[in-house]
Amino acid sequence: MAQNDTKNNVSSSINKRSARSVAMGAAFVMAMSAVGPGFLTQTAAFTSQLGPNFGFAILVTILIDIVVQINIWRIITVSGKHAQQIANDIFPGLGYFLTFLIVVGGFFFNIGNVAGAGLGLNVLFGISAENGAIIAALLAIIVFVVRNALVVMDRTVQVLAVVKIAVLIYILSVTTVPVSAAVKHTFLPTDINFYSIVTIVGGTVGGYISFAGGHRFLEGGIRGQKGLKYVNEGALSGIGIASVIRVMLFLAGLAVVMAGHKLDPANPAAAIFQIAAGNFGYKFFGLLLFAAGMTSVLGSTFTSVSFLNYSHSSEGAAKFQKYRPYLVISFIALSTLVFYIIGKPAQILVIVGAINGLILPIALAILLVGAHKHKIMGDTYKHPILLSIFGWLVVLFMAFAGIETLINTL
Repeated sequence: MAQNDTKNNVSSSINKRSARSVAMGAAFVMAMSAVGPGFLTQTAAFTSQLGPNFGFAILVTILIDIVVQINIWRIITVSGKHAQQIANDIFPGLGYFLTFLIVVGGFFFNIGNVAGAGLGLNVLFGISAENGAIIAALLAIIVFVVRNALVVMDRTVQVLAVVKIAVLIYILSVTTVPVSAAVKHTFLPTDINFYSIVTIVGGTVGGYISFAGGHRFLEGGIRGQKGLKYVNEGALSGIGIASVIRVMLFLAGLAVVMAGHKLDPANPAAAIFQIAAGNFGYKFFGLLLFAAGMTSVLGSTFTSVSFLNYSHSSEGAAKFQKYRPYLVISFIALSTLVFYIIGKPAQILVIVGAINGLILPIALAILLVGAHKHKIMGDTYKHPILLSIFGWLVVLFMAFAGIETLINTL
């Protein structure tokens, strides 16, 4: 009974104000992880290819985001367990398999995140991308090892989010945005590109990103059914923030494309800013890329390392926290070293990106099964039937889509 009592309450050590702060921290960690360097390139490239029809892919992605995030955040928070612990409770060893998928995928994506931050500093200050990556890695490590690291991470991500939005507002202000065409083709597309939907969904809620918010809730001491209010606020806020940035970048790219300009396929996102605002705009792109890379490094590192926590007691949790800084430093340092040695990790990221499409349906299916087990969720919680139905529809859609993408990529 003690376990069920714990499940039905937000941790007694946290008040409403702190709970809302944790919810916003979770929202920003998830949202900013979803709009990293890869997202910038993908959105620009698909906007160049599909024009206003890409708005439909963004709309579908937002709807899938809502289903995935609310399902996963609710299940993790009510159970009071990390996703890997839930998986192990369903079937012994399943959690280790899930951890392998998330941590390995997160590691390789982090190579791209560090590279993006380094390239951003290269654009801003002319230093090499490799040296820029080292600087970005050191900044990220400092965020994690200082006192009250989670609070510092939340604040850093929020500041960088403001930077992203401010840069995009400026670019939109100096372009003529074709709003009517964007709205029309978003709801009545003349060309539906299946691959673009799969890629954007995989990049926004695939792999570690699905769990960033839920695990942040646990780390902040929020768990149980009374935490559901904050789960809904955090999940919807995070999706809203990510969607606003996604739509703004799409509109900026669409303005450039529909004005008759061709985006450089080697760096389509940079081309949007350079065409819209010249060299000044290109410098703004560097700032945006640095912010995107840094926020994704923080989100990827936090979530991937959280998957190594299998403690079920306060003593075990304290022991994990003792070693956490070393795990964080190793994760970031190794990601940076691989980028520094190999250079452009494009081929690695393509393969991992395809695999990422498969991680979402596996992970979501595991948690949906756990949502209906009393030993995981307690005796009083009933997972909403509509969330389960829509969740399984996303599992089926993304499983098919992920397999198709993986086959085509390989």
